[in-house]
Amino acid sequence: MVMEQKLSVIDDLIRGDRLDEAATAIAALDTDRDGAAAVHYLRGHLHEGNGELQAACDDYDQSLEADEQFKPALFRKAWILDQRGHDDEAIDLYERCIAEPPVPVNAVTNLAVLYEDLGCYEQARRLLERVIDKRPNHTRARLALTDVRSAMEMYYDEDQDRRREHEDALLDMPISEFELSARSRNCLAQMDILTLGDLLNTGESTLLAYKNFGETSLTEIKNMLSQKGLSLGQTVGDTPTDAVAPPSLPALSGENQAMLMRPVTELELSVRSRKCLQRLGITSIGELVNRSEQELLGAKNFGQTSLQEIQRRLTDCGLALRQSEAPSPL
Repeated sequence: MVMEQKLSVIDDLIRGDRLDEAATAIAALDTDRDGAAAVHYLRGHLHEGNGELQAACDDYDQSLEADEQFKPALFRKAWILDQRGHDDEAIDLYERCIAEPPVPVNAVTNLAVLYEDLGCYEQARRLLERVIDKRPNHTRARLALTDVRSAMEMYYDEDQDRRREHEDALLDMPISEFELSARSRNCLAQMDILTLGDLLNTGESTLLAYKNFGETSLTEIKNMLSQKGLSLGQTVGDTPTDAVAPPSLPALSGENQAMLMRPVTELELSVRSRKCLQRLGITSIGELVNRSEQELLGAKNFGQTSLQEIQRRLTDCGLALRQSEAPSPL
């Protein structure tokens, strides 16, 4: 069996969550015969399947040391960094991934979305049109291109953009970059508090209510924030005072009303959608359903792709965005 076939078979095992079989198949590979780049890539992909993202990145790095243009490793590491919000590193890897044929379509589309987030609309447009030229029915590329063209037609206050970008960069800093104990970091990760912005949107009572989160960790985190002139829960009050539960709340089931009180992070949205909601100061599901499609689409870089993702997540919860106006009479 040629290496390409082995790659495909083991990749399919990992994607099918048959991780034990994949591990056995990888162990049978010969680094000298099958190639170090491919073997390290497969080990990384297996780590990724097990949720061990740092170990996966380490193996992808070893794969790229053996072959700096090994596309599967370039793409998988770029995707992990992309999801973690490390845009610059992800862009570098995606650019390397598409530098020479064959070009992975998903790498082109992902890179275009990152370009759009950075305001590089012309570069994003060219990449997306390149995808659509080859695959006219590529749904994600067509939606992203619609977003890019809309953004190119809108005028923005550049000074305000720079201020927002600075604030976003601060809020998007991963918790892992701060000097916290392993116990505190692990508790925050289990609560899906991954960035400084997530932490500032969380109050003391929420942290202390979590299992195994005690006063020691709370004091450590408060001291760390205090040194930076910040405090727990300081952005919770940044949401508009009219961002309250919609009038239809009484008609909801008890389960759905409880859902409205939960943080919006529980919807497990993509990094891009979460950033857009952060800009709007939306921290709970109740605040989200009180917004209309038009309000969300009016935010910078909030396009149809993010809107459709949010609508799907809310539908799964039995909820929906607020209607912007009453239905016209018959």
